[in-house]
Amino acid sequence: MPDNEQESAPQGIDTSRPSVSRVYDFMLGGTDNYAADRQVAELALKIAPDAPQAARANRAFLRRTVRHLAGEAGVRQFIDVGSGLPTQGNVHEIAQAVAPGAHVVYVDHDPMVQVHGGALLADDDTTAVVHADAREPESILADPRTRDLIDFDRPVGLLMFGLLHHLADEEDPAGIVARLTAPLASGSHVVISHFHNPGAAHPEVAAQAAEAERLFNEHLGTGRWRTREELLAYFDGLELLEPGLVPLPEWRPDEGDDAGLGITYHTFVGGVGRKP
Repeated sequence: MPDNEQESAPQGIDTSRPSVSRVYDFMLGGTDNYAADRQVAELALKIAPDAPQAARANRAFLRRTVRHLAGEAGVRQFIDVGSGLPTQGNVHEIAQAVAPGAHVVYVDHDPMVQVHGGALLADDDTTAVVHADAREPESILADPRTRDLIDFDRPVGLLMFGLLHHLADEEDPAGIVARLTAPLASGSHVVISHFHNPGAAHPEVAAQAAEAERLFNEHLGTGRWRTREELLAYFDGLELLEPGLVPLPEWRPDEGDDAGLGITYHTFVGGVGRKP
């Protein structure tokens, strides 16, 4: 790692250790990443050369689902857990383009997200950044900034893009989703994108998913490519909207969206559930 990278980093940011948020930023073509992040990203690219396409598919899924929630579903407030570093087409920009004045709370435990997000939203009284860990859902829900912007008597869009696959099985990600969803009003929606191991349906892809999981755990200490059955458990008690839990490009694509059928097509899926 070049010495000047640590010197140029915001105070409190350790650039010698790779960060999930910054690896993702690199895959999206961003500049808020450092040598350690790029090293992990390059290793991932050897397994899945189309990983940047998967990152873009996740952003396109975010765009379409937030637009649906703010438009057809009439949701006016959002909690984005594991929001990552700000990039083009943030949740508040998409939601407010459809519904001006929509409220958005971004949640992430990465201090760099707090630094950049806080600077971006310093003068925005409809949006806030909460520094909290998804493994402590009650702290997210009780945070004063969440309470200032979110009315839990009205529908909420709970967003978890690319988050839950960074929680280990023993951390009970399905239980965390349930705890975050429990206080939400009827008509709330839960949006999830997640790494997927397709198993016997696509054995060659499943082997690549297992290799990617090994790489992530070795270098980032996190990463689970879960089965379809495990992922459907996140939507227990919710009405899964059509077309269900599908590869990201298949969720109500816009005309001209890149459908890409690379390695990651079957290993990154998403869905939207409505609380009855």
